[in-house]
Amino acid sequence: MRVEEGFQPVPFVEGNPYTTDPVLPALLKRILPPNVFQDVSQDLERFGGEVLTTVRELSKRATPPQLVQYDSWGRRVDELRTSEGWRGLKDVFQREGVVAIPYERKYGEHSRPYAFAKLFISVADSEMIDCPLSMTDGVARVLELIGSPKLKEEIYSRLISRDPAHTYTAGQWMTERPGGSDVSRTETVASPILGPSSAFGPRYKIDGFKWFSSATDSDVALALARTGSPEDGSRGLSLFLIPVRLPLIRPPGAPRPSALTNNIHIHRLKNKFGTKIVPTAELSIQGAEAYLLGEPNQGVKLITPVLNITRVHSAVGSTANLRKCLAIATAHSHGRAIKGGKQLLRDTPLHVAELARLHVLYRALVHFTFGSIVLLGKAECGVTSESESLRLRLLTPAIKAFAADKCVAAMEECMTMLGGEGYMEENGITKLIQDGLVEKIWEGTITVLSLDIVRAVQKSSALDAFVKWANGILDACPAPLAANLEEPLTCLREALLALLNAYKAAAHPLVPRPALFLFSHIASSVYLLEHAVWASKTSEPGHEIDAETFRRWVLEGGLDIALENVRRAQTSSQDRVQTDSAIVYGGTSKIGARL
Repeated sequence: MRVEEGFQPVPFVEGNPYTTDPVLPALLKRILPPNVFQDVSQDLERFGGEVLTTVRELSKRATPPQLVQYDSWGRRVDELRTSEGWRGLKDVFQREGVVAIPYERKYGEHSRPYAFAKLFISVADSEMIDCPLSMTDGVARVLELIGSPKLKEEIYSRLISRDPAHTYTAGQWMTERPGGSDVSRTETVASPILGPSSAFGPRYKIDGFKWFSSATDSDVALALARTGSPEDGSRGLSLFLIPVRLPLIRPPGAPRPSALTNNIHIHRLKNKFGTKIVPTAELSIQGAEAYLLGEPNQGVKLITPVLNITRVHSAVGSTANLRKCLAIATAHSHGRAIKGGKQLLRDTPLHVAELARLHVLYRALVHFTFGSIVLLGKAECGVTSESESLRLRLLTPAIKAFAADKCVAAMEECMTMLGGEGYMEENGITKLIQDGLVEKIWEGTITVLSLDIVRAVQKSSALDAFVKWANGILDACPAPLAANLEEPLTCLREALLALLNAYKAAAHPLVPRPALFLFSHIASSVYLLEHAVWASKTSEPGHEIDAETFRRWVLEGGLDIALENVRRAQTSSQDRVQTDSAIVYGGTSKIGARL
């Protein structure tokens, strides 16, 4: 039989990623003023068409970078070659204003949700191009806050430009061999350069080795370097802007120099499990010129805006990857038939039940993530209340950790729903899983982020502010809706009490990680409820589904498991800690006496 003969599988058809999404249009309608929503919705519908055509075509031409360290004469050149598709994707996203929109602030505090919505519908089709753009976004915010007038004029303006011929991208160089996420052991040192200061800021010479530098093809980078003694740990670190290439300001159309022009040697490109398209490298910095940002020895504090913004980008990326995988699995159910070709998957209750479970998770993650984005937009425009600022401090690490954890497993389920076809690389799910795993590590693992939340709770009244907000949303639920949702509302109130108890000052050392998941389940549930209440009051189409989504997420989405895990950790004795060590490393434990 020829391949053209016999049964021919029906390819799934994906629609516009904005107009066909089951969550985003209604969410934006709720959080944006009507006139802003009208403008944003029209632009997202247009850009959704571009994603299906221009963006996907460029992604096909995007290939991993190459590093040529020596020319034919044996001279060190460190030429980093990126593909036409990679550069084209960067141009598209710059023209679309993915970085620019939040800083143009045409719509004030609503500009940030607009920008992230644009990213949300496109990032899963754009070959990790948001990696350099997310860091460019973060660096732009730092320069906006503490950059010198000249840096704002020459560099900040380029980072937020929509003109690809003028725009710069930025990297972030923190990770070093001794510590990974623990920057207190940073070996890179900064020494003042004698002589006149630059208009960009005090000039320093940087020497060190950065073990993991994403966006090596960028124009500038933020880096931490030691200006204090090693004994000072992270308190001896300062923040610097490093030109990746000199001269920093070049005429339009001038060729991009090698990083060697600023004494930056690309040791090698990293051989990663995924995100192979991103030019991530090990860098040997041998006397690079850099400019001090802010006060000396305040680097960790000053770089915090970058971490906050990139963590939100990470959560958006994780959830957007799930969006695409779920769209594929759902579309496939319309065309694939079973039982001798007589019954579509969409008419098969067991199959649809699993799709529904994933859709509930997806809705929870989208509302959770954009709830945080709304607060970020308000914070950047200086219109947050104290309570909102405190809440944002907890939400930022939580959305990053929770989305990264939940989305990869959910994407695997989407893969299985296509059967053998799901395991094929052509449909894109396999690559999204491969690339998506980085989100569980980049910008902090779940354990690291759980400890970050503990610090925030201990140093502020953030948890009290969150619980007060959550109870306010629960109390505002209209009586008829509350009667229908009595069981999940009761569960949420009990969970809030358990959350307060979990973060007591003398918390058990095993509590932070499960407490993060409990916090995230509660927060995402409250955001779902907030939307369900709005949809019910305004009689939005599908408001009954919004209420049912909230019910299922609270009762079936894992809140009970999160509660049990926290309680188990709280009541664990020191014997369990010792037994954990014995299980992993060998040895004995007191638990044997009880057996």
